Amino acid sequence: MDKADAAIIGGGAAGYFAAISCAENAPGSRVLILEKSPNLLTKVRISGGGRCNVCPACFDPQSLVTHYPRGAKALLGVFYKFQPKDTIEWFESRDVPLKTEPDGRVFPASNHSSSIVTALEDAARAAGVEVRTCLGEVSATKVEQGYQITSKNGASITARAVLIATGGCRAGDTPHPATQLGHTVSYPVPSLFSIALADEWPKRLSGVSVPCVTLSLPAHGISQSGPLLLTHTGISGPATLRLSAWAARVFSEMHYRCEIRADFIPHTGEHLLLEWIENNRQKQGGREVFNSPYPGIPSRLWKALAELAHIPPATRWCEISTSAVRALMSLAKSAPLQMVGKNANKDEFVTCGGVNLKEVDFRTMESKLAPGLYFAGEVLDLDGITGGYNFQAAWSTGWLAGKGMAQHIS
Repeated sequence: MDKADAAIIGGGAAGYFAAISCAENAPGSRVLILEKSPNLLTKVRISGGGRCNVCPACFDPQSLVTHYPRGAKALLGVFYKFQPKDTIEWFESRDVPLKTEPDGRVFPASNHSSSIVTALEDAARAAGVEVRTCLGEVSATKVEQGYQITSKNGASITARAVLIATGGCRAGDTPHPATQLGHTVSYPVPSLFSIALADEWPKRLSGVSVPCVTLSLPAHGISQSGPLLLTHTGISGPATLRLSAWAARVFSEMHYRCEIRADFIPHTGEHLLLEWIENNRQKQGGREVFNSPYPGIPSRLWKALAELAHIPPATRWCEISTSAVRALMSLAKSAPLQMVGKNANKDEFVTCGGVNLKEVDFRTMESKLAPGLYFAGEVLDLDGITGGYNFQAAWSTGWLAGKGMAQHIS
């Protein structure tokens, strides 16, 4: 039977970072990364369109945690110990220049995720971390020496400390290593996805983007704002992804079939919109409604809303009826959209669900139920919105778990 001081189940961002942190803080220890597939750091390679959105340029932990629909309270202390500033310093100290884009996302200056992958692989190699791939699913049991990990291909390893960093939990028939060791894993549901609509009119506007829209589920008190992109299947863009994250459980419970409301001018109250319309009726009466959109609403979208309000195409502002004004205002401020499904956000896949946070000591990322067992990354019931927040949670929890394991085995 093979023996190690620390074994990391999962060769993703959190697993790699934890392995490096452990090996660097416990020199001479044998640290293994165990990966079920032949591929390592898969999400790092494909995220951000192959550029890898390393982290967000958000350096205040109090502000940073507001971007996590689940796990914000638990992550606050973690971010005071390792946050985006530390992530940037870590990579740049390893000859990987980073850049911050106008939207606050941080990428490698090379625009290639390979820069991040190479830095992680080089750091792991320099620290003496060993990597094993193609193990298949693994099981874990508590033994006198620590933990025994048995892989599907027959490999058996004992380790004094074990980190589970298998990424977002998946529903399946195979028991999760965390549950095998006594932990509660909440049922995983997708987060961060675009939304498919039954309505045809948004699909006809595919490619149109709106600078700021508020999407809401009024009955559940959930709303999120940001840019919106209309697609050939429905809606996408930051506002959609944020809503999908905060309403992940609600959407799942409703089987992705419900009504969403869209406010296309969230920074304009109804009274200001009505004043603008009345001003047009009195001072721009000869202009056609279709050809004079409200500021901030793209012309194609404005025409579609006017059509939905049953306003004839050649109608001038001086001719518009009171009922048409009401209908147009209602659509601009609270257009109903019928959700009928979800679509993946590019190649990225984030889940809502995972190991119960109350069962983990976030000072070290160690299990409260099983000494010597640690967790990091999306295997925990925490997730962030798009923009590098999930990677930051992986780097931070991985760094802390690695230090915790090093202390355990020293």
